[in-house]
Amino acid sequence: MLTISLRPAGFDELGLRRALADRVLPFLVAAMALLAALALAGWVGAASLARHWQEGAGAALTVQVPRPAEPAAQGGGTRLGRVLALLAGSPGIASAHALTAPELDALLRPWLGAASGHVAVPLPAVIAVRLSQSDVDVAPLAARLDAAAPGTLTESHDMWIRRLARLTRSLQACAGMALVLVAAVAAAVIAVATRAGLASRREAIEIVHGLGATDGYIAARFAGRVTLLAAAGGMAGALLALPMLLTLAILAAPFAGAATAPNSPAQALAALPTALWLAFPGLPAAAAAIGFITAQGTVRWWLRRLP
Repeated sequence: MLTISLRPAGFDELGLRRALADRVLPFLVAAMALLAALALAGWVGAASLARHWQEGAGAALTVQVPRPAEPAAQGGGTRLGRVLALLAGSPGIASAHALTAPELDALLRPWLGAASGHVAVPLPAVIAVRLSQSDVDVAPLAARLDAAAPGTLTESHDMWIRRLARLTRSLQACAGMALVLVAAVAAAVIAVATRAGLASRREAIEIVHGLGATDGYIAARFAGRVTLLAAAGGMAGALLALPMLLTLAILAAPFAGAATAPNSPAQALAALPTALWLAFPGLPAAAAAIGFITAQGTVRWWLRRLP
């Protein structure tokens, strides 16, 4: 049996194109998507930088040898020479470099200024140690160094790593709360826009509803329109955020261990963390999902209140 539909393709019986304009709602959703992209960048960037710094700090030690030119208590030679020899022969030590006088001067200059090279107090020798693995037990090594040269201080960066981990978790919590807030504001904006559309087309909705249109049909029509507009806004916001994210990637590259800062858009794109690339396409999808769920709930609640 051949069925002929009298409803033209694309017919807008509820007048949704007038009720839900294609300018204001996508603009507001785009602003929310832009903020969400920046919050995501903060989340991923903080985790990426913290991981890089923890790997660097966790594989480093600082050894201070007071009175480096005096004889060592064990093994002969100077205290500095004996400590360097013990470090070179210890498992898990990749390198040990005693800082030279100019290097010490550069290290002290931020605190002492121009007088850093004329300090009357005798300074200990400072040895920068790189570990071949970050899980080396430092306590036995520190005991051997102190026995060979009493007073030697071995400093790991565990305290700074713990503080950095707490800071990273705090930043990620702030970014997570910002994402939740942005999603809530986006849902509120969509709900207000949907209610305004319902109010402007109240008579048409009542007529269609009286002719037998179900709540699900009317809600689906509104939700389809809102989902399309929200997805368009989410895509626009994601594209607007991309130049900002590239700029942040260029600025953060030296702190992430890059030898040189990216000097082209292609290099900046490659500098973005992989996790951010995976999350970035989800912004339009998330905007569309928020739009669909919010519109469905708003319309159904509004229809149940009709007389």
